[in-house]
Amino acid sequence: MKRLPLTLLLFIVLAGSLSAQDKSTTAKLKTLDAFVQKTMADWKVQGLSIAIVKKDKVILAKGYGYRDVANKIPVTENTQFAIGSCSKAFTAAAVCQTAQDGLIELDKPVKNYLPSFKLFDPTATEQMTARDLLSHRSGLPRHDLLWYGTSLNRQELFDRLQHLEPNQPFRAVWQYQNLMFMTAGYLVEQMNHTSWEDYVRTRIFQQLEMKNSNFSIKDLEQSADHSLGYVKKKDKVEVIPYSNIDAIGPAGSINSTATDMSHWLVALINGGKYNGKQVLSAQTVREVQTPAMIMPATVPLPYDEGFYNSYGLAWMITSYRGHVRVEHGGNIDGFSASTCFFPKDSLGVVVLTNMNGTGITSIIRNNIIDRMLGLSEVDWNGRMLGDVKKAEEAAAKVKKEEDANRIKNTRPSHDLKDYAGTFTHPAYGDITFALDGDTLRTEYHKMKIKLRHYHYDYFELVDENNFEGEKINFITGENGQIEKAMIRLEPAVKAIEFVRKSEIKKLSKDQLSLYTGDYDFGGAVAKVYLKGDSQLMLLVPGQPDYELEAVKEHEFKLKGMSGFSIRFTVVDNKVTELASVQPNGTFKARKK
Repeated sequence: MKRLPLTLLLFIVLAGSLSAQDKSTTAKLKTLDAFVQKTMADWKVQGLSIAIVKKDKVILAKGYGYRDVANKIPVTENTQFAIGSCSKAFTAAAVCQTAQDGLIELDKPVKNYLPSFKLFDPTATEQMTARDLLSHRSGLPRHDLLWYGTSLNRQELFDRLQHLEPNQPFRAVWQYQNLMFMTAGYLVEQMNHTSWEDYVRTRIFQQLEMKNSNFSIKDLEQSADHSLGYVKKKDKVEVIPYSNIDAIGPAGSINSTATDMSHWLVALINGGKYNGKQVLSAQTVREVQTPAMIMPATVPLPYDEGFYNSYGLAWMITSYRGHVRVEHGGNIDGFSASTCFFPKDSLGVVVLTNMNGTGITSIIRNNIIDRMLGLSEVDWNGRMLGDVKKAEEAAAKVKKEEDANRIKNTRPSHDLKDYAGTFTHPAYGDITFALDGDTLRTEYHKMKIKLRHYHYDYFELVDENNFEGEKINFITGENGQIEKAMIRLEPAVKAIEFVRKSEIKKLSKDQLSLYTGDYDFGGAVAKVYLKGDSQLMLLVPGQPDYELEAVKEHEFKLKGMSGFSIRFTVVDNKVTELASVQPNGTFKARKK
């Protein structure tokens, strides 16, 4: 037999080896399509896209189901989905790059770089670092309804952080917090003198050839291959409107595809390299997957297959069946996602779906991992279907217990029209109540929700999408009027207090002049005077001057002071008396 050249012999051996590897992978994934389709049917998921990465190769990128059910338009590997909180990892990488560029240090206080940074807790204000922002240890619970649906911009959200109540001491426990990731993105912007979007686009997306990824629902809608979002209501699946979350973008606004996300996974698995180019430094890749905070035992898996859970910088780190797994999920209106990689096994998986808040991403991810690592397949689908059923039963039980405490046949203490008005909170902003026929309705951010009477001055929200059954407690003030609305927008802290926002009336100089003069509080004389033509002022001995704002006929509030007001008694178009209404009582003064 003729002897083959050594180079040709080596080629044949290598080709045979690669072929065997391909055959092994094909065998492992042989029944994956059937599993995905059955699981999608079980969870009523309309469309789904998967990518699997092994070392530096994409071994599978595929779409299933429909991105537009009504028009029967199929999902492809290049269909854009919102990836929600899987966006956080890009923000963490951007912060690490900013540190490597010498613009910040991960463990120096944020206040060094953002002097106006301020939180409710003074200790957190002074000591919070970029690493703290990225590892959910701020002491703040989620407070998501500050930003969800808001028209506020990133700067305005940043300025309101100081009014959010923490529920834990700084660095005491891990608890999820989107606004701190928004702050991390804002830090990137300020230190690099560009937007977070432009930074990530230039420094990460373009370098990884992520050509079909963007940062806003507005951009998603312009894509030729984008998915609608869906929600399951009982047994019916409906299209759900997109939610624009540009302001909170660094925490979750990215839209991407299975193909693009596979490029991201290749870089993470291969020490930051993609196509031979060092996109992320090896230091950044190590930094983001280094544990920074211990997580509760039930997160991310309440099963024996996962344990020793910790959180790095925008990544959850656990041992999955003896293998190190680095993972993060994402959920935003109409979409759910999961991105994970196994650094020691050089394996990565991304699952993108167009279903709101579904567990299918974890099920398919875990099934693929079991197959690729040659592990016995766990019935994740059966387990998690059972978990959902238990959760629904538990929620029904809680609702039944709440309803048992309801006192029936009560009436509100006021006419419904008296509850109408705008109420405000320094962080959460304005919430408005209006009378619509014989029903109260509320508007908060862009959400309009019907109210129904629960008992006494408690009303509950009627909204099957988000807040069904949430209670609002209206508080009557000393003046007999509805002064506050208490709403538990953040379950981890006491109810958020919204104070009635007075409508400031504009009075002429002649009208204001009626109230000027000296008023005797039994020896102490206060002076009401005009400043310019439009400002009515109150001077009390030993105190600063207060500006009075007209809110009702002959009634003024002290500007910037909640609970303080001045009422004038007028007889025959002459003021005879002033009453100072304060939280500790009402004090009267005769006009001299």
